[in-house]
Amino acid sequence: MSTKFYTTLTVATAAALAMAGTSASAHHSRTQQQCVAVTEAQVNAQFQRFNDGFQTRNPDVMVPLFSRNAVLLPTVSGQMRTDAAGIRAYFVDFLPNAPFGTITESETTIGCNMATRVGNWTVRLTNPTTGVSTDVAARFSFVYTYEDGDWKILHLHSSARPN
Repeated sequence: MSTKFYTTLTVATAAALAMAGTSASAHHSRTQQQCVAVTEAQVNAQFQRFNDGFQTRNPDVMVPLFSRNAVLLPTVSGQMRTDAAGIRAYFVDFLPNAPFGTITESETTIGCNMATRVGNWTVRLTNPTTGVSTDVAARFSFVYTYEDGDWKILHLHSSARPN
């Protein structure tokens, strides 16, 4: 796994602040939130929270893991979910399959109150009627945001990996 760190300050913003007679640091402290320090291990631990939620098979455990502005593009549904009710409805249908995710490779990027983890994973699904398990090889993108004192999933996209 690799991690990329980045910070962005545009020259235009700094110039505009200087011309307005305001120091960049004073303006920054009034209008920008503090960047929360986070490590690659902490970002990667968010997946464990997600996978632990899978194990509960309870959609009401899964929904709070997502940001209030989340977008869920799941592997086994063609419907984009953009609110808590839609995300919950997806998990009501999906969790009876006893999903268990295993990340096989990933890249993590950390920014100011945002982080991404993208890569490949395998999701084991177990048919609740027959008990037969199937492994679904897929690609994923988790985008996390720091919201209300916690890391939340802002965007999750998973799609079947081509052969």
